[in-house]
Amino acid sequence: MIIVEVILSLEQFWITGIESPHVGLLFVLGLLFGPYGAFGAVLGNICLDLIYGYTPIEIIPSAIFTFGISYLAYKLWYSGFKADKVTKPRLDNIYRLLLFLSIILICGFIYSVVHGTLTGIIFIADNDAILLARYKILSYFLNFINIAFIFGIISIWISEKIDFVETPKKSKKPVNKRLYQILFYLLMISSIITSVSTVFFFKSMDPIIIMGELIIIGILLFAYLTKPFEYKIEENNENTIIKNIMQNFLMITLIIAIMGLLLSILSNNLVGIINDMNIYVTATLGLIITDIIIILFFIPGIIILRYIEKKVIKPISSFSEIESFINENEKIEAEGLLNIYSEYVNEQNEIGTLARSYTDLINHNNYYIENINKIESEKERINAELDIATKIQAASLPTEAIKNDDFIVNGYSHPAKEVGGDFFDYHMIDDDNLAIVIGDASGKGVPAALVAMITQVIIKQILKHYMDPSKVLYLLNNQLCENNTESMFLTLWLGIYNKKTKKLTFSNAGHNPPLIKENGEFKYLNIDSGIVLGIMEDFEYVLEEINLPDELVVYTDGITDANNEDNKMYGEDRLLNFFNGFKSDEDPIIPLLDDIHNFSKNAEQYDDMTLLYLKIK
Repeated sequence: MIIVEVILSLEQFWITGIESPHVGLLFVLGLLFGPYGAFGAVLGNICLDLIYGYTPIEIIPSAIFTFGISYLAYKLWYSGFKADKVTKPRLDNIYRLLLFLSIILICGFIYSVVHGTLTGIIFIADNDAILLARYKILSYFLNFINIAFIFGIISIWISEKIDFVETPKKSKKPVNKRLYQILFYLLMISSIITSVSTVFFFKSMDPIIIMGELIIIGILLFAYLTKPFEYKIEENNENTIIKNIMQNFLMITLIIAIMGLLLSILSNNLVGIINDMNIYVTATLGLIITDIIIILFFIPGIIILRYIEKKVIKPISSFSEIESFINENEKIEAEGLLNIYSEYVNEQNEIGTLARSYTDLINHNNYYIENINKIESEKERINAELDIATKIQAASLPTEAIKNDDFIVNGYSHPAKEVGGDFFDYHMIDDDNLAIVIGDASGKGVPAALVAMITQVIIKQILKHYMDPSKVLYLLNNQLCENNTESMFLTLWLGIYNKKTKKLTFSNAGHNPPLIKENGEFKYLNIDSGIVLGIMEDFEYVLEEINLPDELVVYTDGITDANNEDNKMYGEDRLLNFFNGFKSDEDPIIPLLDDIHNFSKNAEQYDDMTLLYLKIK
């Protein structure tokens, strides 16, 4: 401050109108560093006053007011006004820019009135005291607002890159807002009264009255500075559209201000020789020209930016609030957002289109989520019922092998879905005869499972009256054909083994031929294929009979149709080779399933797998 003041106090710089550049720096130091910056500004001013030869009685009042006005900039930014949130000094929207300008004008006005009046009092014996006081008020004011504006913008931009700003802590004391509003208004009224007295009535007024006015301003100023900080300082590092627009706008304004200063220098150099009568007019001409240029650009620019912020940026910012309300698979519970959008839905422009689109999006999303929730609830209910159906179907199948001195019979079934159309059954009809059944209903899932369970029940009932497998299939087929509106059908193989005669009588309804073991080797049994059940009534199925000395394997096509990752099927040959290669006396079901799993690996299986195994001892 000392260096800048000394350099710009030289005559060749003084004619530009920048007579007291340090006064604007008071605002910048106070705004950015609070009481520490204000105290530093006071020290700088005292040093300058000592250099210029002022007496202590002249320095002390100036230092007191300098501290108060510099600290006032800090106080007004953080506690004098309130927007949506209080932040560090930032020029990222119209509100903060207007707050910045308002504080400059308030502090500049009070400073110029106080110091202009003090100057008049010091030189009160001079005939030109009133003219000097008027000039000093105008000069200090122009210097304050111009330098504060230029260096304030630059300093705030730098502080965004390098955080050196001093911020206050929220006070725990309650704030009497009404009291401090009154103090502020009284401070401004007193400053206005003093300025009018100095400009128009200074020569005719008693110096004691003028000093009294300054003392009142000082009391009101420092009384207001006791106001506690009532707001928590929030971070605001968002990269918004209006912030980018503001930065470009202020950059252009600074360029215009610098060009105005250069123009003012040129204008003053053309004035010619400066004499005592026009010295005051010439000294301030540069800053007046600069301010006129800035005002002609700045005020229309602010009006346009305010319109853009209100009509474009604010709606877009409101629309962007939806982000915090969006959660995956949840409704957008934001009645406040819909109220905001409703303000713009009737506008016949892009904002109106966007508001209507957002409103429709929220409504459609919520409707969709409601449907999804209903579907999920229904799905959970269905899954619960399917789980019960799976347990019921599993309970309808034999759960343990039949082992006695004559034979061992066992089975396995695994549906591709929760329930399936495959089933098997074995049970003793009487002391000598064992019924063996395996079937595969068309389709998968619940429909096939219903057909399979109905078939199981019917077969058991018929076997109580008939021991002829072909007769059982005949009666079963006719019952399934009745009211078969969905054209459901199933393949089925039914056999009855007599443990005394070791004969197996059987009949087939379109099912895969079983494997039998003769002379130590498995082979496919050559049987009549028949037709599937449920399609044609009164079909006569063929009854066949063989001696069964060793083993029998019946299965569904889910075994042979198991796919691997190359879409190759397990196949009948591989099934035959497995049983011929299986030399253990243990149950072959688990080893067979392991072999199928090793073949298919991670490939998904689309068909039910069922197997029934009978071994004669």
